[in-house]
Amino acid sequence: MPGPETLRRRRAEAVEDLATLPLPSEKEEVWRYTPIDALDLDAHRPVLSAPDAADTRARAFVDGLAADLADRSALVVVHDGWLDRVDRDGLAPGVVVDAATRLGADAGGGVGTVLTGGGDALTRLNDAFFPDAVVVDVPDGVVLEAPIVIVHWAAGLSARGEGLAPAAFPRTVVRVGKNAAASVVEVAAGAPGDARSLVVPVTELSVGDGGRLAHVAVQVLGPSAWYLGRIAATAGRDATLRVFTAGLGAAYGRFRVDAVATGAGASTELRSAYLGTGDQVHDVRTLQDHAAPHTTSDLLCKGAVAGTSRSVYSGLIRVRRGAVRTNAFQTNRNLVLDERAHADSVPNLDIEENDVRCSHASTVGPVDEDQRYYLESRGIPPERAERLIVLGFFDDIVDRSPVPAVLDRLRREVAVRLAGALGLGEGTVSGNG
Repeated sequence: MPGPETLRRRRAEAVEDLATLPLPSEKEEVWRYTPIDALDLDAHRPVLSAPDAADTRARAFVDGLAADLADRSALVVVHDGWLDRVDRDGLAPGVVVDAATRLGADAGGGVGTVLTGGGDALTRLNDAFFPDAVVVDVPDGVVLEAPIVIVHWAAGLSARGEGLAPAAFPRTVVRVGKNAAASVVEVAAGAPGDARSLVVPVTELSVGDGGRLAHVAVQVLGPSAWYLGRIAATAGRDATLRVFTAGLGAAYGRFRVDAVATGAGASTELRSAYLGTGDQVHDVRTLQDHAAPHTTSDLLCKGAVAGTSRSVYSGLIRVRRGAVRTNAFQTNRNLVLDERAHADSVPNLDIEENDVRCSHASTVGPVDEDQRYYLESRGIPPERAERLIVLGFFDDIVDRSPVPAVLDRLRREVAVRLAGALGLGEGTVSGNG
């Protein structure tokens, strides 16, 4: 595998750890309610050489996304974890968007500076097999007005194909300096239909004192893929971190987001949306970790499940000793659109300090009958009434994306999938209700 000594050493240490680390199990609290026991790593192979970048489906997807996000600072395309191309036409001077393998032995791309050594077996799998890392480095005082867009494409293997399905291990490192500001959009996509793949990405985010970072991660993989994503983030003194995740594709899609307020006055905002159709499973795990005084965090997670799909939300607010005057809020709302669908919601608090304000709330239930009655009493057909209610439910969370440029694309992705979930034609649902 390519890269400076720091990366090669990290890979070697991870391989040694994997010999003793147990694989995730549904018996563990962090994997409860999930199908993780069905994960067969022996049915997959790491992608150890750069794949063919001439995939016409990948090109079409990238071209469409580039058109939707035309106002951007840079565009990065990654195939099965391997960096394919970087377009930097809109970058401000001094900003780095490059591969870790090209940044020299001293830097090593900064891999592991946020998500330090250790971690579960899946994290160490990424450490062992990521071929390269996309590094975004925004120097002190630099403000990027337009987002950096990163596309992670997973080609997959057709169910009719022979051999092992590919396993991709994308890695992203984003560093925002003191009093700097940036926004990053990461989109995971892949071949539609029955193409099987395993995607295990790790993203590390760090925001310096007084800095601002908005990060959006969208997962729209095909229905036979598995996605196990990890985002680890830190916010320094008076820094602002805003993270938005959207899980729409994959047979099993998981986002784990750990946000640590390491400096006094830091603020973290977590937003998450998911829509389950068919027999999908969407899994969201969050950590709002307060390690300094006068810090704030706010989480809102909203999702809907239809058909026989399932969702799992489990979140923890942790206030460490000394983190006085913490303000932390955690809210999870779930719509269950079919009797066979199911949603689990497990909020948690771990408070080691007295002078704090923390709260959590969760709801799981069907479409509000009063809202449905109100619309139907005004002549709106039942199927259209339900559509309007559910679209309004998702518009509320989508509108909270910290990167406005991605709003229209998100609305379309939700609308198409919602049309299928409600048995409507694709053209019947619009993102504007």
